[in-house]
Amino acid sequence: MERNVTLDFVRGVAILGILLLNIVAFGLPKAAYLNPAWYGDITSRDAWTWAILDLFAQVKFLTLFALLFGAGLQILLARGKRWIQSRLSLLLLLGFAHAILLWDGDILLAYGLIGLVIWRMIRDAPSGKSLFNMGVVLYLAGVFVLLLLGLISGNQTSRSWVPDLANLQYEQLWKLNGGAEAIDNRLDLLANNLLALGAQYGWQLAGMMLMGAALMRSGWLRGQFSLSHYRRCAAILIPLGMAINLPAIVAQWQLGWDFRWCGFLLQTPRELSAPFQTIGYAALAFGFWPQLARFRLTSAVACVGRMALTNYLLQTLICTTLFYRFDLFMKFDRLSLLAFVPAVWAVNLLLSVVWLRYFRQGPVEWAWRQLTRLTCGSAVTDTSR
Repeated sequence: MERNVTLDFVRGVAILGILLLNIVAFGLPKAAYLNPAWYGDITSRDAWTWAILDLFAQVKFLTLFALLFGAGLQILLARGKRWIQSRLSLLLLLGFAHAILLWDGDILLAYGLIGLVIWRMIRDAPSGKSLFNMGVVLYLAGVFVLLLLGLISGNQTSRSWVPDLANLQYEQLWKLNGGAEAIDNRLDLLANNLLALGAQYGWQLAGMMLMGAALMRSGWLRGQFSLSHYRRCAAILIPLGMAINLPAIVAQWQLGWDFRWCGFLLQTPRELSAPFQTIGYAALAFGFWPQLARFRLTSAVACVGRMALTNYLLQTLICTTLFYRFDLFMKFDRLSLLAFVPAVWAVNLLLSVVWLRYFRQGPVEWAWRQLTRLTCGSAVTDTSR
């Protein structure tokens, strides 16, 4: 099957864009990911960095990746039930190992779990329209649960929102020292993440995957619409998403990131805005592809997209080494942490371009494919990378 280079480029943008937020999760305590006032105070540098990233990146690139994951499931239907189940089960196992051995911010396990639940819905949907509508319903159900959690939450600030000194010191201790204590803590965090996945986030994730599958089935994510159509979509959807999210950003700033409002209720506009901006970002790439395709950087980003799983894990290896093995954890503020991002991007880009000159797949993608063949009972007739 001929690869869709534009789709590879969009996937590469998603993988690189995710690091803009994940760098905070690597370099600062867990509470800092959503709350810029996690230490009880805030500088203007932190506030503005948070606000800009919240408007343009927070949730958007993860949502974009979920959209593309669903599109990939639509493509995989031709492989059959055993192939899909084996592939997703292996992804789940890889995510579990990643979450307990390397980093508590893993997304692979969630994608594997939700993928195993919803691939049949994709297969059995009578039309792309019904599939898209079901995705919207599931996504809105997740947002509703988030809103409901905000309404029933108490006024007392959670330690996960503003941790005390003892908790901060302990988190620093186990992340820097590693070993069995770190694994034990990551298992606790994984249990909490799985609970959140089942109760709330999983609905949104499933919804975006279904929407991605529907857009692939309709030909939208194959680039089969006119350039003017994609440009109109980008011109409408990106500003619309920002217009939904911007008032909540201002409100959180004015409220001083108070947990009662900002921990749940004011997260909902961001979640509502994300699908609009996400689809708008994809439309931007398709609409201006003739211009983008002229640049070498575009080709390099597409290579990152072809090796998305390898590059995602590589980001973890680089950042956990930097912040946990070289004692850089909690040494930089939000803005300073962004200085690490271009260097990691450069490694992703260089490795992807060089590797794909000699091999057809990334190393992790190749291993994933071979193990899928073995576990689903297919003959491994082509072992080349």
